[in-house]
Amino acid sequence: MAQNASMEEFEALLNESFEMDTPDEGSVVKGKVIAIEAGQAIIDVGYKMEGRVELKEFANPGEAPDIHVGDEVEVFLRQVENARGEAVISREMARREEAWDRLEKAYANEERVEGAIFGRVKGGFTVDLGGAVAFLPGSQVDVRPVRDAGPLMGLKQPFQVLKMDRRRGNIVVSRRAILEESRAEQRAEVIANLTEGQAVDGVVKNITEYGAFVDLGGVDGLLHVTDMAWRRVNHPSEILSIGETVKVQVIKINKETHRISLGMKQLQEDPWDLVGAKFPLGSVHKGRVTNITDYGAFVELEPGVEGLVHVSEMSWTKKNVHPGKIVSTSQEVDVMVLEIDGAKRRVSLGLKQTMRNPWEVFAETHPEGTEVEGEVKNITEFGLFIGLDGDIDGMVHLSDLSWDERGEDAIQNYRKGDVVKAVVSEVDVEKERISLSIKAVGGDKFAEAVGGVRRGSVITVNVTAIEDGGIEVEYEGMKSFIRRSDLSRDRAEQRPERFSVGDKVDVRVTNVDNKTRRLGLSIKAREIAEEKEAVEQYGSSDSGASLGDILGAALKGDD
Repeated sequence: MAQNASMEEFEALLNESFEMDTPDEGSVVKGKVIAIEAGQAIIDVGYKMEGRVELKEFANPGEAPDIHVGDEVEVFLRQVENARGEAVISREMARREEAWDRLEKAYANEERVEGAIFGRVKGGFTVDLGGAVAFLPGSQVDVRPVRDAGPLMGLKQPFQVLKMDRRRGNIVVSRRAILEESRAEQRAEVIANLTEGQAVDGVVKNITEYGAFVDLGGVDGLLHVTDMAWRRVNHPSEILSIGETVKVQVIKINKETHRISLGMKQLQEDPWDLVGAKFPLGSVHKGRVTNITDYGAFVELEPGVEGLVHVSEMSWTKKNVHPGKIVSTSQEVDVMVLEIDGAKRRVSLGLKQTMRNPWEVFAETHPEGTEVEGEVKNITEFGLFIGLDGDIDGMVHLSDLSWDERGEDAIQNYRKGDVVKAVVSEVDVEKERISLSIKAVGGDKFAEAVGGVRRGSVITVNVTAIEDGGIEVEYEGMKSFIRRSDLSRDRAEQRPERFSVGDKVDVRVTNVDNKTRRLGLSIKAREIAEEKEAVEQYGSSDSGASLGDILGAALKGDD
């Protein structure tokens, strides 16, 4: 009887077990750790099933496994029974399924998720998000490029899910988005406490060509190079260094972009307030050349006050020359204040005004008629340029090269570098011109020779050459030519051969040409003049007396 009852109970229990639903493969089930051995946890998942899970699946990246006998855990049932009659289960896959459910909700609600960076891959890092592995691009690690990510490894921190695809198993996260958001909140808080014109302390974080970024306690402001000092600053590193604490003034705050403009010079006295009193017009001061351009040179009169020496005010003599060939950077020079424009903060300076005008000096030391000596600097189609004292040039026009030759011919006798003598004929200081004459050296021989000779004068000349058309004669070193027709009143006597070289002949001056520097001479004119004079004195042409009678009477009277 008892045996029949036990069989019935067993049959009932067997039927009950058959009626119970066995869990589906591919689902997450709950289990209990019943033993830990050989690096594995043995888990009873119910339904008369047990499975084994590697202990490492219970550990977070960089941490030791946290599992004990008796703990209840969720595992993923991959297979109800394997060849050994055990269930094939996975804690890691269960965590992954759980994590995906959680991450999808966070992604939909734009919430932050917690994770830890545990590995480096091409283009970025891998992040464990509590069972799901996500990709963290290198550009999303921080707001600035990170050279060493070591301190971030294994550290639990918040991330923002940028993209996820469960079917493909892809998740992309960002740490930078979290930092920017918190930084924006911090910036907004700091900016709210700042006002334009306020003086604050900051730390120089970065230096660039155009300025420096200063940390004001969670927010950066730009200190432009032009606002660092009243003087010219070529590069911010001249006066600032990274990590240095500086006092700055808030110049402008852009509430929309959260950009802050800072200044240092605004906390100092503006040197331009006293420029007019310290540097009156016409005063001469010593300054330092700070910058050289194509149009001039900037000279610092004192820290914060610079003036421009225009290229036209640099030298009396060097025209069309680059300023760099006259002055050099950092050179100390004397300059004169020519003009001050306080509104535009400009000072016009002159370099040449501190030296005397060389044309004025030359005019004082070399009056007209003074003989000078210099080197031929240039030869042009209209004359020569001669280098003179004071680094200035004088010009000899073609017409002032020679008394005897045409200017076009005379200029062929000169070469660059020749040292010549000349006489100062004119100095125009205003136009900066000096006229010279080479032919005037030694005086005007023609003028000296014919100084007392006038038209109609009778002079004695020496015959120097006999030609078919006449004879060449010389008077006081000046050559002249008497044509055949002027050799005699009598046509029969108009023969050049009746004269010999060396003969002295009395001639009448018919013309004095200062331009061609020639005397017009005639024996015929002298004879006619003598005849006319004899007639007037001893008879008339109407008396019937012949010229021979008149001349005979004249000679007899002389006796």
